[in-house]
Amino acid sequence: MTDNPLDVEDLMDAATGNSGESLWDTVKTIVYAVLIAVLVRTFAFEPFSIPSGSMIPTLLVGDYLFVSKSSYGYSKHSLPFSLPLIPGRIMYDLPKRGDVVVFKLPTDNKTDYIKRIVGLPGDTIQVRGGILHINGEAVKRERMGEFVYQDTRGIFHNTVRYKETLPNGVSHEILEESDTYPADNTPLYRVPDGHFFGMGDNRDNSRDSRFLMDVGYIPKENLVGRAEMMFFSNDGSFWEVWSWPWTLRFERFFKSVD
Repeated sequence: MTDNPLDVEDLMDAATGNSGESLWDTVKTIVYAVLIAVLVRTFAFEPFSIPSGSMIPTLLVGDYLFVSKSSYGYSKHSLPFSLPLIPGRIMYDLPKRGDVVVFKLPTDNKTDYIKRIVGLPGDTIQVRGGILHINGEAVKRERMGEFVYQDTRGIFHNTVRYKETLPNGVSHEILEESDTYPADNTPLYRVPDGHFFGMGDNRDNSRDSRFLMDVGYIPKENLVGRAEMMFFSNDGSFWEVWSWPWTLRFERFFKSVD
């Protein structure tokens, strides 16, 4: 009994078939991975980086953090490119006073901003002599000493650090260079229904809801999510990997945002 020789065409067909199946498996794996990433980014957590010093000392330039997308429900701004597939806001939970939130800038509905919520719908907000007043009552602040930082232009700022305690008991740190700057004495604001009032913790270096033409009141539909935890922090260029041994701020890795 003699063996039949393996047909060359059979070999080529087998090789082509295996290669095709392997390529298709790879494509499917990539598609599944992208879909999972999009779903996580849309409905669970989205990474953000901090490009400015408006939230110092809570957040520093070069901090990278996760934002919880489910904290306040979902709107079109929860979706990639703000696709208009969700009317209004669904599964809505009211933000708490003191939450650090990412939102779409109301004046363009595109730019991501991050501020601390100090005013809820129906509240009156005013800053007098650098002190925040909510519903006519001065918010307690305690001096904690001086704080020096360098901004993105290389300019050093010598400021005073305070602990501010909001009416619901939430405490956080703020910076004040002076209590006499224009934004330290504001008109009385009344937060409209369905809107919020946000301020930066670096009070004299923050463009926030005090500036109605630039930021103004934050519609609930513009909320993206609540800042939860930093996962990376770098005092330098993210892309200059060779400098990381000296620029990484390890003490800020996996630190919660309060």
